[in-house]
Amino acid sequence: MLNKEARERLKQLLPVSMLATKQWLIDQGLNLHFVDNAIRSRTLLPLTSGVYALYEKSVRWPGVVASLQRMSEQPIHVGGLTALDLAGFTHFLSTSSEVRVHIFSESPLPGWINRIPVAAHFERHSTARLWPESVMRNLGFLREYNWQDGLPPVTYSCPEKALLEVLTEVPSAVSFEHADALMQGLSNLSPRKIDALLRACGNIKVKRLFLWLAERNGHAWFKGLEPDAYDLGSGKRVIAQRGRLHPKWAITVPREMHDENEHG
Repeated sequence: MLNKEARERLKQLLPVSMLATKQWLIDQGLNLHFVDNAIRSRTLLPLTSGVYALYEKSVRWPGVVASLQRMSEQPIHVGGLTALDLAGFTHFLSTSSEVRVHIFSESPLPGWINRIPVAAHFERHSTARLWPESVMRNLGFLREYNWQDGLPPVTYSCPEKALLEVLTEVPSAVSFEHADALMQGLSNLSPRKIDALLRACGNIKVKRLFLWLAERNGHAWFKGLEPDAYDLGSGKRVIAQRGRLHPKWAITVPREMHDENEHG
């Protein structure tokens, strides 16, 4: 028989569409014996080994991320293409039966995250060479996706930050053409936020690529940036194999894109 007070606490901790690990439930003050009984009586329903939900209802990817964010001591956020989609700039998530959810964190994601029965694949990106922890925790660079009333929101990157995160994957997983199309649609970015992010960013390739794409697309906010203040490093960076060197930003870009808009 499950203690009534503990049962009420369990309902508070695990509303519909949320999940939790056994250890996290115990860390929130639930007795180990109570949790074990809840598992045996199938009050707690296993989603995968060691991870449980309270209600028989399919879990959606925002519920997995919101649950992960509240259980993690390290800052975790949705970023890159997923964040741009949440901000309404792409239809990236809705074009596939299995969506790819891009998560940025300093630490590896728990092994169970891609064993949850949900129509999504969670892809972790390291922030070690991209942002210091101060940027990861800075609410000015983050937004909240209220995916279900009364439940914790999913934290995701603002468009300025998300685009820089996308550029970490050029050209291995994101093409130059795709990155260029994304940049073309981002005409209303905040130069103040971009300036702060470029000053904090530790990835030379990403900063040079961002500035090339921004200048190439002629956005008005580009005039508010100060490239000399962004530590662009020295020497050339080969990004496009067999591409042409752009003399101003010292990166190789696809030949056809270099020829379209020369800023040497």
